[in-house]
Amino acid sequence: MIRCIIVEDELKSRETLVGLLERFCPDVMVVAQATGVQSAREMIQKHRPDLVFLDIEMPDGSGFRLLEYKELPEFVVIFTTAFDQFAIKAIRYAALDYLLKPIVPEELMDAVEKVRMHKEKESSMKNYEVLLSNLKSSMSETRKIVLSTLEKKHVVDVDSILRCESDNYYTHFYFTNGKHLLISKTLKDVEAMLEGGSFIRPHKSHLINTRHIQNFIREEGGMITLSNGDRIPVSRRKKEKILEIIHNL
Repeated sequence: MIRCIIVEDELKSRETLVGLLERFCPDVMVVAQATGVQSAREMIQKHRPDLVFLDIEMPDGSGFRLLEYKELPEFVVIFTTAFDQFAIKAIRYAALDYLLKPIVPEELMDAVEKVRMHKEKESSMKNYEVLLSNLKSSMSETRKIVLSTLEKKHVVDVDSILRCESDNYYTHFYFTNGKHLLISKTLKDVEAMLEGGSFIRPHKSHLINTRHIQNFIREEGGMITLSNGDRIPVSRRKKEKILEIIHNL
């Protein structure tokens, strides 16, 4: 049984989530409900939940503030929010889960299944630290991202990523310092995680950081040269779009 607390200031939203959990996630038990950051802090200390569904915008402040309280017991967070591009980008970079309102049952079940399978309360603390760090920086500043390999979690600067290359259900990450990581996410998942940043996908197997483009070679579909000398093919159907992006850099 997964013990959870719902942190949400709107009664209707709380009732909806409780109903969805009862219907689609019967092994999740709601042990308490909170309407703000301070009441959530008290509830978490009292009930020590496994999971917290955390709204971002509440009357007494952002739900992110809850993660700043070091005295709280460890728990896994699933954020619930209306669309907020800045917040969602920060959450993705920290490799954390979120649900957009109105909550879709299938997405709720998927998020809970990840908690059920992994139960990484302790190892999530590094993700929260990255999230808080990214939220404190401006959009133009270097940001951190959490990448998980079979051995451990790696916190890296987004700007240090040169390119990503698909390998079936895995993705190779290549960095400016010559290092390389293999993570168990598809390139499509990686593209979604880095969406809104400086990354483009010139080819179905490649995702590149536009900050490291050196030049464009006009041959066949085209070829992009990166700052380390790597050459990345450009598919014919994406050539015009890629040229437009490069022109605007």
